[in-house]
Amino acid sequence: MRNMTDAERTRLRESLVGNSLLLLFGCGVLAFLVAADRVNWFSIRPATGTSVAMARSTEKPRSSFEEKRTTTLAQHPHPESAVPQ
Repeated sequence: MRNMTDAERTRLRESLVGNSLLLLFGCGVLAFLVAADRVNWFSIRPATGTSVAMARSTEKPRSSFEEKRTTTLAQHPHPESAVPQ
């Protein structure tokens, strides 16, 4: 191996540090662009089926069928039969 002078060692070290920082910066920019494109990766989601059910129980019904199921008997009384007893 060749003997290196102090100036050559300093130049090589600065070159390696500069290239490393440039690579790190490029990886950081790439990570930022990927993260900006995938926003849903950072949302908090329930982990188990039970927590999913509990989270969905707080939402409003989505269809009119769900809303019709929640009506009471007083809102829709049954007609009395026409047969005398």
